[in-house]
Amino acid sequence: MKKILSGNEAVARGVYEASVHFASAYPGTPSTEILQNISTYKHIYAEWAPNEKVALETAIGASIAGGRSFAAMKHVGVNVAADPLFTFAYTGVTGGCVLVTADEPGMHSSQNEQDNRNYAKFAKIPMLEPSNSQESKDMIIDAYELSEKYDSVILFRMTTRVCHSKSLVELGEKKEVELIPYKKNFGKYVAIPAIGRKLRHKVEERMNILKGYSETSKWNYEIDNNSKIGVISSGIAFEYANEAFGDTVSYLKLGFTNPLPANLISDFCDKYEKVYIIEENDPYIEEFAKMLGKNVIGKELFPYSGEMTPDVIRRAALSENYKGVELNEELFVGRPPTFCTGCPHRGFFYELGKKRKKIIVAGDIGCYSLAVGEPYDMMDTLICMGASFSSGHGMQKIMEMKEDDDRRIVTVMGDSTFFHTGINSLINTVYNKGNTINVILDNRITGMTGQQDNPGTGLNLAQETSTIMDIEGIVRAIGIKNIRRVNPNDLQETKDAINWALELQETSVIITDWPCKLKKRYNDDDFARYDKMWQTKDKVIEDLCTGCKVCLRSGCASLIFEPSTKKVSINPNTCVGCDVCLQICPYDAIVKDDKYV
Repeated sequence: MKKILSGNEAVARGVYEASVHFASAYPGTPSTEILQNISTYKHIYAEWAPNEKVALETAIGASIAGGRSFAAMKHVGVNVAADPLFTFAYTGVTGGCVLVTADEPGMHSSQNEQDNRNYAKFAKIPMLEPSNSQESKDMIIDAYELSEKYDSVILFRMTTRVCHSKSLVELGEKKEVELIPYKKNFGKYVAIPAIGRKLRHKVEERMNILKGYSETSKWNYEIDNNSKIGVISSGIAFEYANEAFGDTVSYLKLGFTNPLPANLISDFCDKYEKVYIIEENDPYIEEFAKMLGKNVIGKELFPYSGEMTPDVIRRAALSENYKGVELNEELFVGRPPTFCTGCPHRGFFYELGKKRKKIIVAGDIGCYSLAVGEPYDMMDTLICMGASFSSGHGMQKIMEMKEDDDRRIVTVMGDSTFFHTGINSLINTVYNKGNTINVILDNRITGMTGQQDNPGTGLNLAQETSTIMDIEGIVRAIGIKNIRRVNPNDLQETKDAINWALELQETSVIITDWPCKLKKRYNDDDFARYDKMWQTKDKVIEDLCTGCKVCLRSGCASLIFEPSTKKVSINPNTCVGCDVCLQICPYDAIVKDDKYV
């Protein structure tokens, strides 16, 4: 049977057909949908982890216990998981284990652009790179065979276009793989220095054996089009190159890319008058070919950043000065990203903005990152997940050394990010006697990646009722005494809490408590509280509206300024009655709409 699947859906199908027993991930574009689709196969136990390190560590444990295991994350998530990954590279596996890294050339939803093929080389582990959905499924199945045969975790490198593009996939049957009986193996899994020194040699021996496999792997093959020009490529870049050049060139298509096949690459380069190496981001294959003494053309011609689309390839091949796609901003309608209508972050950032001259705001990764833009302009730094508390603490310590600058540091972080790595950061602030104002924006969901549950929502991946991690209780347990919980839609309450925190000279935490309107489910105990507001709407009394535009500072997309009348109106189809604009209006021109009360 054939089915149209995205790369992420195809990986999930491959995990099913490979009879994987355990899967874990932390949501992050472009990898999020992999675990969501895995969870639909009921024989696989799947769970969201609070961060990528934990996801891989639980997969490692499942492998040691004798099950086939799986972990997925976006490229920056591998940075978080690198610690256990490098030791796992030494110990090897019992049940096969695959780690998906979803890289993002072009940074569509990421704070940096990194090429995680380098992790395979650095950790000395095998790597596979699919080019399309069919390979995504088939390679995953093969990856488990390779993992168990060569006693190693496999790095499975995808990119945005492979993850999200759809193509026809031939489905197969599920392979029955039994759990392996657990046996204690001190010399394999207890990575103390004495054992680690022995395992270090095992890693080199494994990589030497894999060099032979790479030369004959079915995933590394030549397409001879009887041409004078050759192209070496892997992953989605191969599909792009094929679309750009068609059968006018010959190809060496690489799918098993660590270790790279030296003989295959060398022989291919010797056949052609000119050889292009087309790859996104780093010159990973190019550097290897040049170490073999081959005269290949790579990053001196093709751009080092962004996606290597067919258009980019064609233009680069025609111009030695071409450095990548440059967007003509005149062709695009200005539409900056903004909070959703009724977003609970909106009221908080509106009030925080009134203190702009007195504060510096350390931001984090999540929906609230949108506060960086107008009309808020409320984010001065954004580093990585969980960094706002710790980076803010460092900033505050330096600010205290300056006699001419008494601004305070406000750090902001969402609930999911708090569970990810924010707890550790907050512990550091308390332990080192910081005095930052730390804000946890609790909207009861992992919003930015598509409404996934987290330890604070009361539901797990299987939508089973679970223990709700009490953020306030955790904060108190860390040792923080100064805590305020506020409804961010209540501007006076929010204002009072910010003023209260600014007066303190020790660590404080403000918790904003209101769920995302897009959240599918929330606690029955809170249903009446939230639902009562969401059934109401606000409206503008036209005669009282002066057109002052003060309400527009809330940034709400439901507010519409009419140039013809020079007045504001509210779109009743999108308004959720949060009342933020109602509280802002200086002329009482915004009121509850009687039709919805």
